[in-house]
Amino acid sequence: MSRLIINKIILILSTIAALIGITFLLWILATLTIKGYYSINWHIFTADLVNNGLRNVIIGQFILAGMATAIGVPLGMLAGIYLREYGANSKFAMIIRNFSDVMMSAPSIVIGIFVYGIFVVPFGGFNGWAGSIALSIMMIPIVVSTTDSMLSLVPQELREAGIALGASKAQVILSIVLSAAKIGLITGGLLAFARVIGETAPLLFTSANNNFLSLSLNGQYPSLTVSIYQLATFPSQTSQNLAWAGSVILTLLVLFINLTTRFIFKPRKQ
Repeated sequence: MSRLIINKIILILSTIAALIGITFLLWILATLTIKGYYSINWHIFTADLVNNGLRNVIIGQFILAGMATAIGVPLGMLAGIYLREYGANSKFAMIIRNFSDVMMSAPSIVIGIFVYGIFVVPFGGFNGWAGSIALSIMMIPIVVSTTDSMLSLVPQELREAGIALGASKAQVILSIVLSAAKIGLITGGLLAFARVIGETAPLLFTSANNNFLSLSLNGQYPSLTVSIYQLATFPSQTSQNLAWAGSVILTLLVLFINLTTRFIFKPRKQ
């Protein structure tokens, strides 16, 4: 009897906690939608920040995140392949896994300060390369963990069959193992991209911001997240409206990426 009572109490408390979380989430989304709806217009997509638009910072955010993906995803995948296919359950591989888990929970501002010390100060100022490197450092442990997990789901029999046919270990990994886990690997890459596309703290210390459209990463670089932070602190109502518009755009972007990831990873009926 006491177990049934405890079970009901836990169920009620869990339900209440879930409802509280959902309430705050809906509250945030509703506020963003209402504030952003009246702030979004075609002008913000065609003008730069200096002219009360967001075109340059949206493009800059994608370029920074794209460069970070080009750096972080290959490195993370290679590290994940080593852990699963070569390191297996060795002591060194376990150390790398634990270190990767710690890096996933590292505060983004700490990563920003680290990159500031080695890629901003020595080069004499803020630059887009430092911003991309900071974001890539945040992506690597996510990709490492996802790659390691996805490759562990590939049946060992597939590897043995490839080796029995005369293929080398590298050929088995590239042609069989990665092919079998490609959906999970793509999902990991998208999740890592969604994780960094909305980051602000690392960019404050690395790429700073730029009011104009720029394709050169050698100087201060425009980014949507930093612009939202700066615009929200300005007393001008126009600037605050731009911040709301940017917040809605960023929220919809992250939501779209996450929904796309779930759709890709959704099990298909045979």
